[in-house]
Amino acid sequence: MSPLAQLGVLGGTFDPPHRMHLTLAAAARDQLSLDRVMFVPAGDPWRKAGRPLTPAEDRLALTRFAVTDERSLVASDLEVRRDGPTYTLDTLRALAAQGWEAVWFIVGSDALLDLPNWHDPTALIAAARLAVATRPGAAVSDGELDALVPGLGARVDWIPLDADPLSATDLRARIGAGEDVSGDVPAAAGEYARRRRLYER
Repeated sequence: MSPLAQLGVLGGTFDPPHRMHLTLAAAARDQLSLDRVMFVPAGDPWRKAGRPLTPAEDRLALTRFAVTDERSLVASDLEVRRDGPTYTLDTLRALAAQGWEAVWFIVGSDALLDLPNWHDPTALIAAARLAVATRPGAAVSDGELDALVPGLGARVDWIPLDADPLSATDLRARIGAGEDVSGDVPAAAGEYARRRRLYER
């Protein structure tokens, strides 16, 4: 790894990873001149406690299959290997310790507005800048952001993306029903999900 490398971190359950994850990663990479975007599947996401999730090892495998065609995109097992609840702050601090020059945490605008409910949001925005997907022209002002978390406005870079109604819940149902999702889920990931019968009910 170059000591000058710029890293983007895209977290989530990736249940399953789909084209909008890849679109957001590529948009952040291109706009911010990132050397690499790291997909980090959550191991035990505390914000989704009590909800049924595909096993973490399977979600990691799906994510690895989803990024195989792009050299600048990689999948990490950092959170899957960690015991206990998954906190983004711990992940960002662990990556900073690896020597990356700059780190951006890539999120959607809905996650940004929910940031006050995350684990230690003030420390989180100190650990990384935020690359936030938003509809063109819909960025929130610095003052509105600072009302959510003091200092947040100065730590956000906006990534304009067209709105898309794609739903992971819908994709799971379609895969489970044997439907063709090749336009929405990378082929290798979709094949893994079918082979493992991950979404059959």
